[in-house]
Amino acid sequence: MPELILFNKPYGVICQFSEHELHRTLKDHIKLPGVYPAGRLDTDSEGLLLLTGDGALQHRIADPRWKLPKTYWVQVEGQIREEQLEALRAGVDLGDFITRPAQVRRIDTPALWPRVPPVRFRKTVPDGWLEIIISEGKNRQVRRMTAKVGLPTLRLVRAAIGPWRLDGLQPGELRRLSVSLEDLPQVQHASRIGKPGPAPAKGNSAPTGGRAGAPPTFRFARKNKP
Repeated sequence: MPELILFNKPYGVICQFSEHELHRTLKDHIKLPGVYPAGRLDTDSEGLLLLTGDGALQHRIADPRWKLPKTYWVQVEGQIREEQLEALRAGVDLGDFITRPAQVRRIDTPALWPRVPPVRFRKTVPDGWLEIIISEGKNRQVRRMTAKVGLPTLRLVRAAIGPWRLDGLQPGELRRLSVSLEDLPQVQHASRIGKPGPAPAKGNSAPTGGRAGAPPTFRFARKNKP
């Protein structure tokens, strides 16, 4: 079966294997030959990146027609209001395109690794965390979405892509899996996007909590202030 690599991309790492004059690249962390990213993650974003050397699997994951949901934990600046969340859920006009409806909810501060460098935020301005699930992946989409509704992104961590989750991977760590194309989720119907799914069963380590606002965890030893 094809092999899939789950990698927790650190902040500041570029999603390429060729050298870069200013930033670290995947080459500095992944020594496995013949694997390539199935999708991308911005340099200033952190979290789950999938890689594989199998062309069919790479296409199946990266092709937007399959609508694999991507889960992000987003620290935003400002007082979060319900009308802002509703705007994100309804779809945001970003000028060059209108986003599809997203699943959005407020969450408590997740138990994450400290970011290096630390997030710069203003002590006089409140901040909070959102979980945003989208089925698209356009350039800097989540940051543009939150900025459009008046909530600039301070930190962005991708927690899951489809059925694959970080589940305790620290920055720079990877996990190797064997997967079958037949086992992957089928295309999600557009009418379901934006509606909250069922709560995971007790003991499930999925990144979305069982109750609204519950802090997601990856079984990290302690909660670190970002």
